[in-house]
Amino acid sequence: MKEKDKIIAPSVDEGEKKDLAVTAETSEEPTDALKEPIVPNAEADTEKEERELGVAEETYKEMSPMRLVLRRFFRSKLSIVGIVMIAALIVFSVLGPVIFNRWGEETVDEGVYISEDVNYYEQADGNGGKVNVTEVVEMEDGINRLADPSGDHWLGTDEKGMDVFVRLMYGGRISLLIGFIVVILETILGIIIGGLAGYFGGWVDNVLMRIVDVFNCIPTLPILFIASAAINSWGLSEDVNIYLLMLFITLFSWSGTARLVRGQILSLREQEYITATEVMGFSTGRRIFKHLIPNVMPQLIVSMTLGLGSVILYESTLSYLGIGVQPPKAAWGSMIALANRPEILNYHVNVWLPAGLLIVIAVLGFNFIGDGLRDAMDPKARK
Repeated sequence: MKEKDKIIAPSVDEGEKKDLAVTAETSEEPTDALKEPIVPNAEADTEKEERELGVAEETYKEMSPMRLVLRRFFRSKLSIVGIVMIAALIVFSVLGPVIFNRWGEETVDEGVYISEDVNYYEQADGNGGKVNVTEVVEMEDGINRLADPSGDHWLGTDEKGMDVFVRLMYGGRISLLIGFIVVILETILGIIIGGLAGYFGGWVDNVLMRIVDVFNCIPTLPILFIASAAINSWGLSEDVNIYLLMLFITLFSWSGTARLVRGQILSLREQEYITATEVMGFSTGRRIFKHLIPNVMPQLIVSMTLGLGSVILYESTLSYLGIGVQPPKAAWGSMIALANRPEILNYHVNVWLPAGLLIVIAVLGFNFIGDGLRDAMDPKARK
């Protein structure tokens, strides 16, 4: 009985024992994993995503249209040069008379002044030969006329004894004031005429554009000569003459702005947002001046900046010819006109040359700024 009840265990070799041991160990791991499941760290994943988003925002930061335009504008070195030129002229013209207040715009340097006039010529002697003669004439004058640059007068005086340096400052005030006011007035007039013509079209467009064509055919400079001569013949004060001069320059300069506005509005009025304003019942004036004109402003700003140089040239030309700003008011053009006298042209360069240089600086400065704005606002410009 004892032999029958005995259970004989199967023999297991060493290799099978190792396999069984490995199986037992691996079978224990899933059991432990089921008992303690792995929970993902949600806070760590959130912090990682936030860091990735922060890097993406820094790398692909969105720029506003205005900031993009300014960035393109200040990339141009000529634009920065133009800003420096115009800023220097404004400071020179506005703050200059406040700092250098010893002489006024119409102050004459009076006193006892002795000047020498030297003449050289040849004269025949008694033997038929020629003798070089130097004639020195001393003149006593109560006004310090055509003085050379000195500590009292940094650029000397003109033929009436007024300080050239101070008159350059006051002349800059008048030239810049005329330029800014005329450009603003012609832009307002051009916006009104061009906006109505472009929006309504039809017979309104035909009538207004024919008026624009008439003004485009008028030779601006000769008409300004005639108008300025007529103003001077009325015997009005110098200040009133300046205002009337602004009005006449505006009257013959607005047509280009009107044509520009009209062309832009013709293309914008078919856009979907304008159709939406009509459906919403907005008034015509609101649709034109609140929704159409703001989209034309980039082109208008460029046109205004470039037009400032032209207006300053118009004013200087009229003053040079004696039919613009009248003495004793200072103007850059009238100061250059003193060079019509040969002795001033040859021997007193300090009287007329600085005014010419300031005109060149002003025109170049506004043109540089206008070119920079045009390139910066061009959507096809390189980024």
